[in-house]
Amino acid sequence: MSRIRSKDTQPEKLVRSALRRLGYRFRTYPPKLPGKPDIVIARRRLLIFVHGCFWHRHRACEFAYTPKSRVSFWQKKFRENVERDRKKANELKKLGWRVSVIWECETKDFARLERKIRSILRSSAGRPMQSSHRSIT
Repeated sequence: MSRIRSKDTQPEKLVRSALRRLGYRFRTYPPKLPGKPDIVIARRRLLIFVHGCFWHRHRACEFAYTPKSRVSFWQKKFRENVERDRKKANELKKLGWRVSVIWECETKDFARLERKIRSILRSSAGRPMQSSHRSIT
């Protein structure tokens, strides 16, 4: 388990790549926010967590299996992870942030990932779009 990365995972890199392709600017891993969000789009008050399906228990996902050995240990571990995720999301919402989750399995298909990100960004009603592409008229 020591080889499992907590930052700059492949799914996170794919989400950041999709955001850049869509023209959005963002920050990663802000030190002062609870829960250590993976991506922050400050202009939209939007936080994106890129969750691994196994560790954060993505429902009905083939990657969210329970190991066959030490079952009680794993069930407790997963329960604590899910509870911590819920508490941190509530804390962030109380601070005025919108919280979204992109699951690891959603990053497998890049076109699907871009659609998911567009949907998340569209739902930020009333927030200006931060784009690095400016039209010259």
